Amino acid sequence: MKIAQRLGRIAALATVSALCLGVAAEARELRGWNLHVPDYPGSIAMEKFGEILAEKTEGRYTGSVFHNGQLGDQRFAIEQFALDGIDFAVFSGGSLGDFATALQIVSMPYIFRSAEHMYAVVDGEIGERLSDSLADHNMVALAWYTGGARSFYTVSKPINEPADLSGMKIRVPDAEIFVSTVEALGANATPLAFGEVYTALQTGVIDGAENNSPSFESTRHYEVAKFYSLDEHLMVPEALVVSKTLWDSLSEEDQQTFRDAARESAELQRELWAEREEKSNAILAEAGVQVNVVEDKQPFIDAMGPVYEKLVNTDELRALLQDIQAVE
Repeated sequence: MKIAQRLGRIAALATVSALCLGVAAEARELRGWNLHVPDYPGSIAMEKFGEILAEKTEGRYTGSVFHNGQLGDQRFAIEQFALDGIDFAVFSGGSLGDFATALQIVSMPYIFRSAEHMYAVVDGEIGERLSDSLADHNMVALAWYTGGARSFYTVSKPINEPADLSGMKIRVPDAEIFVSTVEALGANATPLAFGEVYTALQTGVIDGAENNSPSFESTRHYEVAKFYSLDEHLMVPEALVVSKTLWDSLSEEDQQTFRDAARESAELQRELWAEREEKSNAILAEAGVQVNVVEDKQPFIDAMGPVYEKLVNTDELRALLQDIQAVE
């Protein structure tokens, strides 16, 4: 009798162990790529995405986010998706446009009338079309973060109309869309490494630059450029993407869980970004920066004709442009 009881206990323990091993084998830790520091709004939102997944799937999926570009630069990380080296990431729509033509449209100047217009576009059917365009690169865009709006900051005067930029040397990233936008407004586009901007402003190598307010503030560029003109020429969304290989392996229920987690993280990111902008604007005001809102953007928009003619050059992009403009 005692032998039978012992054998029964051993069998029960073996069954429990097998079940535990099965759960452990099923659990998967996802690798997340992130360019920014851990306390950046998008970084916090990515961590939230992983936490929600762990909670909703009861630990079957968890996320580990590698911040500060630890897994390589943005282009390298995008390429890693094809090799299943990264499971999820947040990429700028502009960077994705180098791989998927459709994404080029979100980098066009003045394409969005406001942050609310941008959200209406990417959260709807157009956002799904943009996601579909990433399939060939083994990505699915589940939600969209904001990267804020880029505006001009200058050393000697504010910008209220395109003529104010005439002949000015404006620092831009070394990318065609930035160069074309600034030159269309009559300025001299000056590609320069971001880390060199402060000294270039201070020494007169450049007359100004452009970026969102948290970047302007956190780099302390406001110490040498006291005019910030809110023309909001670029408003590029960022995509929270997951590997399509991973996505296709999920059940319909898990796919919905991933999508819900992504959208919840996007809501958090947008809230945190708004708070970060408010904090930056307060610091700029305290530092004596003169902030002016460009009331009439139409002359700036009209100047973009050659840029759109040059870069919106496929039927797909022209159709997307028309549909984006039609979104209320």
